[in-house]
Amino acid sequence: MFAIPRLVFFFVQLLCLAAIWDTTPAVAREFIAFAEAPPGTIVVRTSERRLYYVDGNGRAIRYPVGVGKKGKQWQGESFIDGKYVQPAWSPPLEIRLEKPNLPSVIPGGSPSNPMGAAAMTLAGGEYAIHGTNAPGSIGGFVSYGCIRMYNQDIVDLFSRVQVGTRVIVTQ
Repeated sequence: MFAIPRLVFFFVQLLCLAAIWDTTPAVAREFIAFAEAPPGTIVVRTSERRLYYVDGNGRAIRYPVGVGKKGKQWQGESFIDGKYVQPAWSPPLEIRLEKPNLPSVIPGGSPSNPMGAAAMTLAGGEYAIHGTNAPGSIGGFVSYGCIRMYNQDIVDLFSRVQVGTRVIVTQ
């Protein structure tokens, strides 16, 4: 009974993303052999600055990512607890203290919004896997703990995962 409206809403979100952001694949996204986690799992290897989405055929899609700065990295397990297209961003207290000129909320779609095209929040904290307004930061140790992706890649991953998807972050 509710499945059809949810499905329609999902496709409307995808169409909005496609209209707003260039969805051509990032050059560095690739399929690789990977059998280190169950199908449907996201694995982030901080030291490699790579995110792997396990597809179930002994392979994964490997994406380049930006990860936590020194002292801001973490490891453990979580799951996707929310999915958002062009989310607004409220800087956490730690960031506001370091950058007091930031507004309390940056609207979704704003060029100054660091969440980019989409975000998937992780349960148990203030972290997310999200796009970026600074594509040059991908591949670096740059965040306060979130996982940054090229906007094209977060759109791709967003379409592949659901709320409840397991996320494993290792060093």
